[in-house]
Amino acid sequence: MDSRHLKDYTHQCGADVVGVADLDNLQGLPTNPTDLLQGYSRAVSVAIRLADGVIDAIEGRPTPLYQQHYLKVNALLDDIALQICRYLQERGAKALPIPASQVLNKEDWTSYISHKAVAVAAGVGWQGKSLLVVNADFGPRIRLVTILTDAPIKADSPIKNRCGRCSYCSEACPVGAIKNVNTSSHYADREEALHFQRCLERVLENSQRTFIESPICGVCVKACPWGGTRKRKNREQNSL
Repeated sequence: MDSRHLKDYTHQCGADVVGVADLDNLQGLPTNPTDLLQGYSRAVSVAIRLADGVIDAIEGRPTPLYQQHYLKVNALLDDIALQICRYLQERGAKALPIPASQVLNKEDWTSYISHKAVAVAAGVGWQGKSLLVVNADFGPRIRLVTILTDAPIKADSPIKNRCGRCSYCSEACPVGAIKNVNTSSHYADREEALHFQRCLERVLENSQRTFIESPICGVCVKACPWGGTRKRKNREQNSL
């Protein structure tokens, strides 16, 4: 199966970024159920860019507008994943769409699989100091979804981490959860990069605010210069 055709179709469905991960590179990744990856060899990682106007309006806490945008983008990602699943199945492959945002374990705060880990393996972006996936064009201003498949698609390669000495996300975090520790590829666990409990408590606190129903924040998403105003100006100049 030609990966270019799959990616073209995925973009036609509304995706902004798509990559393919070799699941051999994700062996040992926790999943629910534990045999989730059995019978699959590839994972298609799909990203949708968040609206800059929504993210730029975040000041210390998420806004009701961000809450609605978050829900709508997740729903769109699930729709795209279903369309990709149908595309693969019509060509004789097995496929499994994984929901964009469904928590299965509220103690560890985990789902079926880490969309972020899949996206990093698929070259969609690198793992930033905030644990968010940072795309070279859109920074962390993206949401992700995953489709598992046994289709013989050419896999993409991870890309170089470019966070360097930047500490914008760490400095912006209202609860000091981001430790400002860099990694060349990925962290051994999330505690290496985050005071995870601080982050979790903050997003759960946010979910109790009026018109904010989801455990979200968005402060570090806004702070990252890879998705901010300076990066957008560079993109606009390069497109002229």
